[in-house]
Amino acid sequence: MAAMRTLHTAPASFIVPPAPHLVSPTPTPRAALPAKAPPAAAATIQSHARPPLSPRVGRRRSCARAASSSAGAVVASVEDAKRDVLIALSQIIDPDFGTDIVSCGFIKDLEISETLEEVSFRVELTTPACPVKDMFEEKANEVVAALPWVKKVNVTMSAQPAQPVYAGDLPEGLKKISNIIAVSSCKGGVGKSTVAVNLAYTLAGMGARVGIFDADVFGPSLPNMVSPENRLLVVNPESKSILPTEYLGVKLVSFGFAGQGRAIMRGPMVSGVINQLLTTTDWGELDYLVIDMPPGTGDIHLTLCQVAPLTAAVIVTTPQKLAFIDVAKGVRMFSKLKVPCVAVVENMCYFDADEKRYYPFGKGSGAQVVQQFGIPNLFDLPIRPTLSSSGDTGIPEVVSDPQGDVAKIFQNLGVCVVQQCAKIRQQVSTAVSYDRSIRAIRVKVPDSDEEFFLHPATVRRNDRSAQSDEWTGEQKVQYGDVPEDIEPEEIRPMGNYAVSITWPDGFSQIAPYDQLDMLERLVDVPLPATAAVASS
Repeated sequence: MAAMRTLHTAPASFIVPPAPHLVSPTPTPRAALPAKAPPAAAATIQSHARPPLSPRVGRRRSCARAASSSAGAVVASVEDAKRDVLIALSQIIDPDFGTDIVSCGFIKDLEISETLEEVSFRVELTTPACPVKDMFEEKANEVVAALPWVKKVNVTMSAQPAQPVYAGDLPEGLKKISNIIAVSSCKGGVGKSTVAVNLAYTLAGMGARVGIFDADVFGPSLPNMVSPENRLLVVNPESKSILPTEYLGVKLVSFGFAGQGRAIMRGPMVSGVINQLLTTTDWGELDYLVIDMPPGTGDIHLTLCQVAPLTAAVIVTTPQKLAFIDVAKGVRMFSKLKVPCVAVVENMCYFDADEKRYYPFGKGSGAQVVQQFGIPNLFDLPIRPTLSSSGDTGIPEVVSDPQGDVAKIFQNLGVCVVQQCAKIRQQVSTAVSYDRSIRAIRVKVPDSDEEFFLHPATVRRNDRSAQSDEWTGEQKVQYGDVPEDIEPEEIRPMGNYAVSITWPDGFSQIAPYDQLDMLERLVDVPLPATAAVASS
């Protein structure tokens, strides 16, 4: 049984009873569900879609549902048929965003045959690693096939093209990577490489396109933990980019594949090597790039956090108190760099013998990290000879024994990473937006329940970047230089800490969340009447 402790769980999704004229995009509270719901009323579906549309869009769809024909009526046109299909699909609720899959905007290419008997559509997920995409497909088939006029349903499952959620000038090699996951611990020997490699192959087994970057130049572990046929990196003579090697469909880059073994060099040189290996590699399209971080909190870590837009971090520790002290330093580093830590893995935690569970190194280090720093998920890895030997044989444990207990733990970790990355991307992409109907910038930063509004002119006048003297801090843009009716042209995320705001004069302002939180706020703001122009 997978040893997993979850401190904060996401609500399960469900399918509301099939009554289209009563369907609402807002999920029914759990307390309102009957004690014994029929099978169609409760199904666990965890999808990962784009952020929900605005309340106004939801209201328009709700009105359309109210005007829809009853479930037993015969459709008279293709438009009526499409409306009925969308009503049926809106019974499926996405737990991550708390709304139906139609309002989430991932029903694509809806087609109705001329005979009004056959329905075809595509469900576009944000990641091919959605852990229950098969169940999602089954339920979509089920609710549409229940329409009285439908004789055949064709559902296609797909995923969005890999792309980062962040704006800015990314290195060419990182422009087609959706999520970058750091596996880290300040203490050496706790099993970072074991966790990184097995997590990567778990995500690949879930259907994702995955790469592994071994960031330890002084002691690269990846060459020992995998067995690619080509054990040397190759440079493309035309593009001058590094071509990663591959093993079982996962792309691999390590200094150990550079033909020079371990490095003997000073810090600045190491940072340059790491930068070159990471950014000049032709990774192609990846859903997840897993970075196996070296021990410590030095130059390499800062270089990686500055060069690569890290989506999240997974922290690895062991039960000893000394491990907790070092791991806490790493968690604080990620906190300062605005990289959310989504899970803690406590390695070498226990072993089972004589029908009992023993904890030879004590208990509580992982739980202490979770409790002290508010990290939502904790996973316990056992002491297993096979898990240790897999690092020497070149075959990851989740590959050699995909049905074993260790593989199940990594499966749970993989599901956690997929879910948390989807939530982070949604939060970041909608953190700051501009609503033209009320002429205000809406701010709701990640990990905060507070929402507030700012006047665009206030934000523009309080720029602290290129429009101020770098020595004195004196503002170059004066109050009267900014018109009261100024409006932003585009708002895009810049990592987990700021947004880039493009103004009509062509200036691109970097606005950190902390700075926006300090500005004068609008009060008595009317409810938005139109869809906001969100960061994208």
